[in-house]
Amino acid sequence: MTDTNAPDPATARVVRARRVLGPWPAIALGVAVVAVWWAVTASGAVSAALLPSPADVLRSLGELAATGDLLPAVGVTAGEALIGAALAFVCALPLAWLIGHSRLAAAALEPYVAASQAIPAVALAPLLVLWIGYGLRPIAVLCALLVFFPIVIATLLGLRTLDRDVVAAARVDGAGRWSLVRWIEFPLALPSILAGVRNGVTLSVTGAVVGEFVIGGRTGLGLLLTTQRDRSDASGMFATLLVLCALAMSLYGLVRLLEHRLEITS
Repeated sequence: MTDTNAPDPATARVVRARRVLGPWPAIALGVAVVAVWWAVTASGAVSAALLPSPADVLRSLGELAATGDLLPAVGVTAGEALIGAALAFVCALPLAWLIGHSRLAAAALEPYVAASQAIPAVALAPLLVLWIGYGLRPIAVLCALLVFFPIVIATLLGLRTLDRDVVAAARVDGAGRWSLVRWIEFPLALPSILAGVRNGVTLSVTGAVVGEFVIGGRTGLGLLLTTQRDRSDASGMFATLLVLCALAMSLYGLVRLLEHRLEITS
């Protein structure tokens, strides 16, 4: 009996290559980018007011950390992003299941799900303020709207590529609809679902920053960027952008780690 969950040879080769190479290609690229950045700023070809040197950015990062403003801002933005991603996850899974199991629902809903991605987040934020008010809720909803589409599409892909023989065998064994969903469909579609979550959490960080730009609040990395922009603090803005990148990469890495753990235990 063949293993229906075994990866195809091409996927297996990619996984093996990633395990052998580890993080070194990404580290090498990062070092190369910083080296080029340093060379450009050291040559004086670009004004420091437009492109600060890596040393200036690190100095600004240290000053931000020393003031005590950085960690609270990171915590607020991360919280908004995670709440939004969780909200999107809870809403996207049942909708994707409905679209995947009903031709009528697919014909009725898929065009609107796709069309929702044409609306810019900046345009949605003022409407959310009118409907929900200021504070955490509209920002979390904005994050959820950005994350919703990737999770729906990834879940649909996972459900539509299930091994139908496995599903049919479960039905023959007497599995009901809920048992199929709980023990067969979603577990087998989980790699695709997590891929959607992994891509979605980075968008959620973007949504949190956009929400802080437009909606405002007490603190957050978006508000920190706004303050630095008003002061024409280029090195501070670069430092905050580095923190944003680190936050997005951390959330991405956590989901990737969860995927890896599930691969080991499955």
